[in-house]
Amino acid sequence: MTAPSVETIPPGVVTLEDHARHAQTVLDANAWAYFSGGAGDEITVRANRCAWDGLQLYPRVLQPLAGGHTRVKLLGRTLAHPILLAPVAFQRMAHPDGELASAYAAAALGAGMVLSTQSSFAMEKVAAAAGNDCARGPFYFQLYLQYDRAVTLELVRRAEQAGFEALVLTVDAPTHGARDRERRAGFKLPPGVSAVHLAGLAPAPNVALQPGQSALFDGLLAHAPTWDDVAWLQAHTRLPVLLKGILHPADARQAAALGLAGIIVSNHGGRTLDTTPATAAVLPRIKDAVGALPVLVDGGIRRGTDVLKAMALGASAVLIGRPYVYGLANAGAVGVAHVLRLLRDELEIAMALCGCKTLDQASAALLLEGKSTIGIANATDSYL
Repeated sequence: MTAPSVETIPPGVVTLEDHARHAQTVLDANAWAYFSGGAGDEITVRANRCAWDGLQLYPRVLQPLAGGHTRVKLLGRTLAHPILLAPVAFQRMAHPDGELASAYAAAALGAGMVLSTQSSFAMEKVAAAAGNDCARGPFYFQLYLQYDRAVTLELVRRAEQAGFEALVLTVDAPTHGARDRERRAGFKLPPGVSAVHLAGLAPAPNVALQPGQSALFDGLLAHAPTWDDVAWLQAHTRLPVLLKGILHPADARQAAALGLAGIIVSNHGGRTLDTTPATAAVLPRIKDAVGALPVLVDGGIRRGTDVLKAMALGASAVLIGRPYVYGLANAGAVGVAHVLRLLRDELEIAMALCGCKTLDQASAALLLEGKSTIGIANATDSYL
């Protein structure tokens, strides 16, 4: 794909929330349930959003702002801004150009991108769409450890050969969450959409269950990865490895002890285990636990003010998921680029109005201490 299809932003779409509302009119019920839904009662989905709203910026005035910028450093590279596209599976359900369009937009806007193992286009094609312009953001490959280590190694070698710069190992989803929206919609992949990287992967060997044993714990999870598998992966790749799905400081410390390249504070967008803490709430604890180790965060980020709050809490960068998929559904690569542009513009505005010239000046002093008056009950938009 040398260029994406040229589309236009729908009239009246000027925020990420607008993108979400319009995407609901574009996506069919099957795709909408998959991309917008969460686990259980979606309490964590709402909590993620509420937590950012509940943090209050505490601006300074009359600060010198000339020459300010949004640049940050991450894994040895200087990024134009700290916004990355999180791994989202099966993007061709949102738009025919799928991950190719997302990669093109990310490269054009200087954003990083993490490509899902369950991408609907092969990693080599997505890497080609991203190009190799030195001004583009970093491209990482998200990995689920497979029960067959040979399959995992093949994916790693392909990612290395294709030019991906890091591996993002997702560790918080040894099994699917109970996603009620998908079950009500009777979710199934449409014809022509599949996890192309896993094509031909044989099912895990059947485990002969004894009376009283669990099909989940004694069957599927007999092959679930452990910390030993993380160490094995590190020993078998030349790429830096980040762990995605960390919420507990003890896990963060264990990751740091293994010499991992970074941590992504994530609750899978509320899609796996409901009632887990909001990522904004645990981010400071994780940062305190690992010190200088890069810590990224996702979950509920919808405004440039959210990005600034994340940086003030110690994040090295942030990732967005649902918002750019909604942009993709609305206008292909142009829609994804629009989402990224909105967030970066809003981030610059927030920085300027807080008296924050550069993001290395963002600290806890930018946030007002004390209990927020904004509660989860106020977050009623389920697509957020």
